[in-house]
Amino acid sequence: MTEEISIGRGKTGRMAYSLDDVAVVPSRRTRDPRDVSTGWQLDAYHFDIPVLGAPMDSVMSPQTAIALGKAGGLGVLDLEGLWTRYENPVPYLEEIAQIPADQATRRMQEIYAEPIKPELITKRLHEIRDAGVTVAGALTPQRTQEYYSTVLDAGVDLFVIRGTAVSAEHVSTNSEPLNLKRFIYELDVPVIVGGAATYTAALHLMRTGAAGVLVGFGGGAASATRITLGVHAPMATAISDVAAARRDYMDESGGRYVHVIADGGMGIAGSVVKAVALGADAVMLGTALARADEAPGRGMHWGSEAHHPELPRGSRVNVGTVGSLDQILFGPSHIADGKTNVVGALRRAMASTGYLDLKEFQRCQVVVTPYQQL
Repeated sequence: MTEEISIGRGKTGRMAYSLDDVAVVPSRRTRDPRDVSTGWQLDAYHFDIPVLGAPMDSVMSPQTAIALGKAGGLGVLDLEGLWTRYENPVPYLEEIAQIPADQATRRMQEIYAEPIKPELITKRLHEIRDAGVTVAGALTPQRTQEYYSTVLDAGVDLFVIRGTAVSAEHVSTNSEPLNLKRFIYELDVPVIVGGAATYTAALHLMRTGAAGVLVGFGGGAASATRITLGVHAPMATAISDVAAARRDYMDESGGRYVHVIADGGMGIAGSVVKAVALGADAVMLGTALARADEAPGRGMHWGSEAHHPELPRGSRVNVGTVGSLDQILFGPSHIADGKTNVVGALRRAMASTGYLDLKEFQRCQVVVTPYQQL
């Protein structure tokens, strides 16, 4: 356990580290990058690369989800986004990309006020299914009860429940909360749930029967959760804590393995490498994929928090474009900034430290280097 530090006479706190604060250390053995495997398996589904596309309108459309699936990853469509609110959301995506910064939040709130249409949920998931790739869609906990049957009837393979912070013990005096354990037990598809940022929260989510837990809380480029709510969880510590919960849950459950998926704050290749080294089985990328030429955001990036009708906790940010989706994932890179050839960088880091697959790489040595800020 990390020793707590005195903040003042009335409060102590743990020292926590971001991904920028740690680095991977080479070992005594190196390997040929061509011998390294970046494949992983979630339930019955195998993926060639440990990359999930974040369910954000600036990142994932049905077409980019299909493209990521064909590249060996998993695209997750936001089932509360523009693609399920409008028959043709393209004009609205173009408008959001061009709104002046001082008007963006207000106008996005107006655009996203359009109701979600169940028939469009079905239509979008069928588009992905017809392309022959694994189908995944995401809902927030607040909307899961209302739309999950529509999602399942449409034929989803993996169901994602994603929120800023998701707990197994949500308490409300105003409405009946989602009972995650009962809900997951009754479903016939694997469920990924999060975000979680602590050992205890992750362990409780694992006990609900989730196949995977998303790790992260307000760490992405488009998030302002730390500014608006004062809440933040440095990702290096969060991933390590949740990986420890996975280990202890395996002992508790007699060997059931729950996948840890780092979600947020990984806009460059080096951060992806360190997330896996700290214990993540895969990463959910937003900013990194929003830079693709094909991304719906056209160089702009935003999450669902950016258009919350009462308390926006994010913003639309300009991340630019750096190349095609294929270049971002597999290169070639033409500049050493970590924004392209993310999978190639992971493969080379694994080879440089002597590991053949992702599970082995989770055992590599890391060091704390807080003086090396990006």
